[in-house]
Amino acid sequence: MSLRLGLIGLGNIGRHHAAYLLDGKVPRCELVAVCNPTLARLEPYRTRGLKVFTDPHELIQSGVVDSVLIATPHYQHTALGIAALEAGLHVMVEKPISAHKADAERLLAAAASRPELILAGMFQLRVEPRYAKIRALLAGGDLGQIQRVTWINTDWFRTETYYASGGWRATWRGEGGGVLLNQCLHNLDVLAWLLGLPARVRGFCQFGRWHRIEVEDQVTAYFEYANGATGTFLSSTGEAPGTNRFEIAGSRGRVVLENNRLTFTRNEADALDWSRTVNIGFSKPDVWNIEIPFSDAATPHATLMQNFVAAVLDGAPLIASGADGLHSVELANAITFSSLLGQTLELPLDGAAWERKLAELGASSKLTKEIRTVVTDDFAASFRR
Repeated sequence: MSLRLGLIGLGNIGRHHAAYLLDGKVPRCELVAVCNPTLARLEPYRTRGLKVFTDPHELIQSGVVDSVLIATPHYQHTALGIAALEAGLHVMVEKPISAHKADAERLLAAAASRPELILAGMFQLRVEPRYAKIRALLAGGDLGQIQRVTWINTDWFRTETYYASGGWRATWRGEGGGVLLNQCLHNLDVLAWLLGLPARVRGFCQFGRWHRIEVEDQVTAYFEYANGATGTFLSSTGEAPGTNRFEIAGSRGRVVLENNRLTFTRNEADALDWSRTVNIGFSKPDVWNIEIPFSDAATPHATLMQNFVAAVLDGAPLIASGADGLHSVELANAITFSSLLGQTLELPLDGAAWERKLAELGASSKLTKEIRTVVTDDFAASFRR
């Protein structure tokens, strides 16, 4: 038995999904239909025998698919996801599952009303061995009491042409945010997956700092966790060369992921116990320096889709459920909202308050965009950040 899949959206990521699906990288999944408002993008798929649609609701109601993969601009995710669930279809949603928390909660409510259907999120970093090994260290208590997390995540340089490639990009009404909601959402998902959500968030965002856009393209955020641990998260689309350094410090050691290396500096004794018991003022525990080997996931998007198929056909547990997708949206929204308010926010975020603020920002927008034809880049390397 195969799952008949319809793909809605043929932008950069949509075409990437179509390519590996048509190459047979996901057993028991047949891409049978695609949808895009631009006829020229549909023609290559028509010639390969797929059903083509310019209206996503026509695809959803067509009866030719059992499931859909939604890869459209952010604000369409919720409405299309709900329409698909109401039509009895299983749903995989590209990140973010919704443009903001209140919309995400609407989508999750629709999924809860149809428990026989699967709603999943495309968070492929969860299958990357580098993050799986960090998760195993945390689960095993190898880091001891977590004290600090720092992610300098500025290797997201984007040009003005990138932002001009679509009228929806980097606008409050079209995207709902900037670097946090677009480039960094996978990293925020990893943070929540590994450590849970912080209790408090303080964001410091600069809006249109490096580009002619109205949303954030430079971010520094500060987190406080329920156990007293602190965190910082920095990102930018205007910094070149950028940095990607992920560091978690605990009482038993420190793990660092940088430059495609994962290193663990392990204390021979718990530092907090050591502090309480030794009688030498400048003494520190001896350490072991360990390099943890890992390989890249061969086909991370295909792996998530294979898991989705197994969840639908076999009842397998999801790697990233729709409910999991709420966490990264909430964290991105909270950082931006905190910055705009100039105050620390407690989590859970008031999604309705942020939705109202987004509506104000969209209504007051005076940005006009020059749309440019863009030469397609090889952007596959960015998937593992």
